[in-house]
Amino acid sequence: MAHQVHITYYTDPLCVWSWAFEPQWRRLCYEFGAALSLEYVLAGMIPNWQQFADPLNAVSQPAHMGPLWFHARQLSGLPVDELIWVDDPPASSFPACIAVRAALRQGLLLGAAFLHRLRTAVMLERRNVARDDVLLDLATAFAADPHQPALDLDQFRADLTTAAVDDFRTDLKDVRYRDIGRFPTLIMRANGRALMIVGFRPYAALREAIAYIAPNCQPQQPPPSALDYVAVYGLCTAAEVACALERDIDTVEAELAAAVDAGALTMLQHTQGTHYQPSVDFRPCPS
Repeated sequence: MAHQVHITYYTDPLCVWSWAFEPQWRRLCYEFGAALSLEYVLAGMIPNWQQFADPLNAVSQPAHMGPLWFHARQLSGLPVDELIWVDDPPASSFPACIAVRAALRQGLLLGAAFLHRLRTAVMLERRNVARDDVLLDLATAFAADPHQPALDLDQFRADLTTAAVDDFRTDLKDVRYRDIGRFPTLIMRANGRALMIVGFRPYAALREAIAYIAPNCQPQQPPPSALDYVAVYGLCTAAEVACALERDIDTVEAELAAAVDAGALTMLQHTQGTHYQPSVDFRPCPS
């Protein structure tokens, strides 16, 4: 079928509210599939700490990010480890944005999966994704992971210093032209209409927006089960799955544990909660 709604997603790997929004975004992509045409724009939220300030959240230096991340964790229910802003604060979000741009050059699904991997690394593992060595380590592990889309590591390295930099410059121009300063931001377009959604929003708000600009656009498949969600998206926390499906986390944990017992999923223990991944190779999200 032809795409009915085009969505441009403005985000940044270091944006904690984009991390909080990930379950809603992933569920939307799963349910609407081919009805959506997607585009990512990397925002470059933090050029450096001399050029960054967020007066709304009283953030002007790395130490101020910790309370903001703590607040996002409390509001969203997703695990977040804010101690990176004490132990090893990223100096900029530009390197991670460029890395995602390099991955996106190999495909939308791959780029989205790599963006999520960078978010997981910085939000849960306290890995400083402003460092080139960390980014290359993550890309190398991603390329070797059978549960992720296949990344051509040589092409990724080559694009990091050339094409991806140019792509990111184009993204920055777009962000400045549209004067977008809060993330995540979505621009939905259909039938000659456009609608902007700014900030962390519940899933119902996304459905309402699509219904407004494209009344005939319907989900292509029903909401995923907990097992379907992990099978499609790979490594996930139980909290993410529960948030995406708007279900009680204890019920979701029990369902995923049963899938582990049946051999469909693998369970991994992590300081930031229980993680699950498919016991079989990755299958991509519907698009």
